[in-house]
Amino acid sequence: MTVEAIDMNAPSPDFNWQNVAHLLLLSRAMDDIEEQELVPAKLVFNQFSARGHDLAQILIGSLLNHPHDGATGYYRSRPFVLSLGLDIVDAVASPMAKSGGYSDGRDIGVVCNYPNKKRDGAMLFPMCGGVGSQFSPISGWAQSIVYHRDQLKDESYRGAIGVSMGGDSSMSTSGFWAALNISTTNNLPHLFYIEDNGYGISVPQTVQTPGGDQVANLAAYKNLKIIDGDGTCPVQAPKLIKNAIDYVRSGKGTCLLRLRVPRLCGHTFQDTQTYKPAEMVEQEQANDPLPKLKDFLEQYQIISAKQWKNIEEKAYQQVRDAVEQAKQRPEPDTKKLKRYVYAEKDASGKPEIQLRGGLYASGYNFPVVSQEPNPQGARLNMLTAIRQTLDFELSINPKVLVFGEDVGPKGGVHAATLGLNQKYGDYRVFDTSLSEEGIIGRSVGMALAGLMPVPEIQFRKYAEPAAEQLTDTGIMRWRTNNQFAAPMVVRIPGGFAGRGDPWHSMSDEVEWAHKTGWQVAMPSNAEDAVGLLRYALRDNNPTIFFEHRFLLDNRWARRPYPGDDYIVEFGRAKTLLTGDRLTIVTWGAMVERCEAAALNLDRGVEVIDLRTIQPWDKTCVLESVKKTGRCLIVHEDNLTAGFGAEIAATLAKEAFFDLDAPIERLTMPDTPNPHNIHLLNAAVPTQQSIEAAILALLAI
Repeated sequence: MTVEAIDMNAPSPDFNWQNVAHLLLLSRAMDDIEEQELVPAKLVFNQFSARGHDLAQILIGSLLNHPHDGATGYYRSRPFVLSLGLDIVDAVASPMAKSGGYSDGRDIGVVCNYPNKKRDGAMLFPMCGGVGSQFSPISGWAQSIVYHRDQLKDESYRGAIGVSMGGDSSMSTSGFWAALNISTTNNLPHLFYIEDNGYGISVPQTVQTPGGDQVANLAAYKNLKIIDGDGTCPVQAPKLIKNAIDYVRSGKGTCLLRLRVPRLCGHTFQDTQTYKPAEMVEQEQANDPLPKLKDFLEQYQIISAKQWKNIEEKAYQQVRDAVEQAKQRPEPDTKKLKRYVYAEKDASGKPEIQLRGGLYASGYNFPVVSQEPNPQGARLNMLTAIRQTLDFELSINPKVLVFGEDVGPKGGVHAATLGLNQKYGDYRVFDTSLSEEGIIGRSVGMALAGLMPVPEIQFRKYAEPAAEQLTDTGIMRWRTNNQFAAPMVVRIPGGFAGRGDPWHSMSDEVEWAHKTGWQVAMPSNAEDAVGLLRYALRDNNPTIFFEHRFLLDNRWARRPYPGDDYIVEFGRAKTLLTGDRLTIVTWGAMVERCEAAALNLDRGVEVIDLRTIQPWDKTCVLESVKKTGRCLIVHEDNLTAGFGAEIAATLAKEAFFDLDAPIERLTMPDTPNPHNIHLLNAAVPTQQSIEAAILALLAI
């Protein structure tokens, strides 16, 4: 008996080569028709070709067949999304900004998403316009896979992985390094796929890293398997890709797959690549994976030259047909522009739940709540009230996870999580690396996996490095037309304490009010802190929960615990004092001072605690001002463009004829928060300065 030698170069049986060829030619047809017809006709304005990157992307996507696989891409990842199952008409209609598709004309066409309603393979997270922001959400997704599998005992997650795609230059971003640290320190099932074409637009790799090779410089990184090779070779690329995916699926840990691929076109359609030497461009064209694949499949009699031609003609016809269908789609309805900034309900009051992300989409059943407090026991300070609320929500909802810098065994630098790590363990309450970008990015992946992440940003100022992730999270629902949302509660202590300073004492809450899609809560006392935090933890929108440092152990802010079912609905202010001569609108640490000033003067002053500034209770404020005829707005944030300006503008428009005096604002000046106690008292409104403002306004 003779044994035939195995041909190690034969096409891998792990791939459907007919489908791979079809998708590759389909992607090329889209690029060609867009560049040659749709861009000149001004029907497409943002065109990013994936020529040269396409074969490897399709091979990877072909193996993402686990129902709990998750992936992120970037603007050059369309072939990958096609391999996941993206509809062809949607793929060409979205760059034309037509209705329907994955954004309903709201986002750039190449910024895709794929919710995968059938749950028969990978979900593609909503892509972002920023470079590097795609990495840390996959770390969160990978951590969620482990959590569902090991803590929630859901065996359906076994073998699932997260895949993040990026170019070589994206490895310079903080997002990449944050994700790398998260995934390797936790041995997460995360595959980093790096498409190395040697350039970031026009900047070569020698500018990005010493020696021009980021991957080589990672060789000593612990808990990271590196697989490296040619992404254009139809023999080598499939083997490398299969090895990488198998390694991560096996549960061994994190893998970085770097495949060298040519960028056969400019960064965009307008980029002429004059910064590249002519011989390099020539070499890249010679390294095109398409003819390599064609010859390879013909050599092994998988697809003949005639069959290839037929597939190519079919692909071009499919794209042309899709373009014609896309042209017939109506323009997006401008009347729906404002829809889905926040979670909505239909005419019957039933929530319109997004396809992916959050507790609502995962089918979590919420306990009954009450808007009436049931005071229990002694007065608690705000810090204890927050801790008790987190404790209860952790106890009843296994999908709540609390994390951040120092929130674990230490219990937080403010002690808000003291004892929770010991009670719930390292999977539920845990420390993170010192990367705010990573903390919020990780939260995005967790939220999309159906968990309720409760990340802590240690101080308000430290949220700045996370600004990109926070922005992207807020607009996710809107830019995907309610297909995706990432509800989370970001706890941020801030504001002055015993002393101030420009860093730990920053308030600047107006930034979050201006961030589309975010809710902003600023409780002034322990009872409201409980109700607002619980509401946020059970809501379907992302929330900034601002914990003012001055109030955490403030005597005035102490209240009895209002019960485990107590909530305060966002957008409902509380009137602390009633009056008929002047309205004070305030929130946060200024509430106590405003109340004290009004009581001391006893001049008929009505004091309103907004409690949330996004949304804010416009009705309550307007009704009060129409009654009193005067309004003083007091807040800690700076004067210029502070949230008080928004309230004043609203009153000027909607209560103009009811005003008997100009609207006044008392705020910090346009300076950072000072450290010296005398400077601090001169900057932040005090009871005395509030009283003076009241008297001056009443005298008009």
